[in-house]
Amino acid sequence: MNWILEPWPWYVSGPLIALVMFTLLYLGKNFGMSANLRSLCTLCGAGKTCDFFKFDWKTQKWNLFVMLGAVIGGFIAAHYLSVNQIPQLNPNTITTLKEYGFHSAGSAYVPTEMFGADAFSSPYTIVLLLVGGILVGFGARYAGGCTSGHSISGISNFQLPSLIATIGFFIGGLVMVHVIFPLLF
Repeated sequence: MNWILEPWPWYVSGPLIALVMFTLLYLGKNFGMSANLRSLCTLCGAGKTCDFFKFDWKTQKWNLFVMLGAVIGGFIAAHYLSVNQIPQLNPNTITTLKEYGFHSAGSAYVPTEMFGADAFSSPYTIVLLLVGGILVGFGARYAGGCTSGHSISGISNFQLPSLIATIGFFIGGLVMVHVIFPLLF
């Protein structure tokens, strides 16, 4: 039973992801999480003010269940299938992050300085989160999908634009971590 509380190895989780993708391909569906935002906005009435949100959201109902399942699965995994949520970081990484002001590095799952309740008392952090959210939303729309949609579904469908988008996601992540992040903190 203790094996359930450890991270699943690649040779278990990889084939499970492939099984989900084969099932979606068989059913003629494409996987992606950012498409759910469009469905949720349509459900809330955004179609009254913007043509982009005028579509039959019921055709995407299955994807809303995937999103709900991801939230519920994440909750179950975090609260019932995990002993220790804190990732093991290289000591040099912990030292570097503490120099940037992230004193929770190595002792918390996410930096509490940025994602804890106290973070919302800092206008700088609020602006940083809002601008980051807008950029991610714009990027997902501009790229025609999010990282999960392109990297998992698009590449498994042999779509060249998804391969290019995934390469761009990785390059953008590297630039962010090594160039922009040090300038922000």
